[in-house]
Amino acid sequence: MTFEKITHHLKNRTVLVFLAILILSINLVIGYNVYSAATNDSPDDSYTIIYRFMYVLQKVRKEYVDADKVSYQSLIKGAMKGMLRELDPFSSYMEPEGYKELVEDTEGREFGGIGIVVTFRNHVLEVIVPMEDTPGFKAGIKPGDMILAIDGQSTAQMTLDDCVKFLKGAPGTTVTVTIYRESEDLKKDLAIERANIEVSTIKGMKMLEDGIGFLRITQFNLPTAAKLDESLKKLKEQGMKALIIDLRGNPGGLLTSAIEVCSRFIDTGELVVSTEGRLPNQKLEYRSLRCDKYPDLKIGILIDGNSASASEIFAACLQDYKKGILIGEKSFGKGSVQTIFALPENGGAIRLTTAKYYTPSRRVIHENGIEPDIKVPVSPKTMDKIYTQRLSYSGVVKPEGPNTVRDVQLERAIEVMKGVCIFSQANGK
Repeated sequence: MTFEKITHHLKNRTVLVFLAILILSINLVIGYNVYSAATNDSPDDSYTIIYRFMYVLQKVRKEYVDADKVSYQSLIKGAMKGMLRELDPFSSYMEPEGYKELVEDTEGREFGGIGIVVTFRNHVLEVIVPMEDTPGFKAGIKPGDMILAIDGQSTAQMTLDDCVKFLKGAPGTTVTVTIYRESEDLKKDLAIERANIEVSTIKGMKMLEDGIGFLRITQFNLPTAAKLDESLKKLKEQGMKALIIDLRGNPGGLLTSAIEVCSRFIDTGELVVSTEGRLPNQKLEYRSLRCDKYPDLKIGILIDGNSASASEIFAACLQDYKKGILIGEKSFGKGSVQTIFALPENGGAIRLTTAKYYTPSRRVIHENGIEPDIKVPVSPKTMDKIYTQRLSYSGVVKPEGPNTVRDVQLERAIEVMKGVCIFSQANGK
């Protein structure tokens, strides 16, 4: 009997729905049994849980007040979103359109935005850092600001991908974000015009006192290592003996860029970072590349609670190899690997956390952060002023002018590097 004839005999909608649910249940049970060896759940538990899920699904389908909201597609999609949202802020379901945009983005398509890096912390969308010279930065958005709504839509039930999608848009268009700033008990709406975001990653290069060089890395992207080489060459020509690298407010970027930058300061082939998950293929090692080296350069690295991801990988690597002294405050603690799995039948995709980053000494970055060697605490309010004033006074401890503050973390870093140079000189190093 052909498939068309079978379908003809099964015109009854109830029978078709029952068979679909039966097949789904069988697939769920089979899938569970395949992977149950990796969990503590027993097969008996799986049958009970799946039955409970199907019972709720059918009860909602039958009795929920708005019939137009209870299609199988809508309910299953909602279940997937909720399931992934419960895991961590970085796992999520992507609609087919969002997945398509992600693919195009990785292929180099340009998008407009407001230039802020966000994450979910305690189920609230929070700004890690606004990137310098972007619309978000110019509008006055600050690290730690909570984004309650985007164009009037609450972010409470959105995924991280949804939030990023709504913040993006064509350059010249406007998006309104509702922010809450806890330090000032301030809630307000900001209408911000989107623009193409192009960020220079090496900024503020200069020579400070006593042969100490200074520069800021604002994020890690494709040209960062090459731009760093240019800066280091210029500073060496000016007699640099030590270097302070400011990573405060650096939200991260590309893993490949962090590896390239680490490679400038450690031997070729040394372990930079590794990943490890539940499956063997998620255990990977990333090692230092062959490039121009600065093995004897004395380095101080400024970090704070907004130094995240790739900046944490760089700072932790140099700390483990004793190639850099970390000064400031504990970093953000974003050190997990997300893998994109496309769903069949153009059903979108899921973004799933599949591994965590480990430093060369096997420290876990994720949710732990990196502790500085020398802790120098600064209040959020003072740090906001430092972020702003360093645009005009890069590498200056206390600028002359109204409403400026002393950058005690930079001041401490200069003192430390002076001491390291004196010690090295006394010991003929």
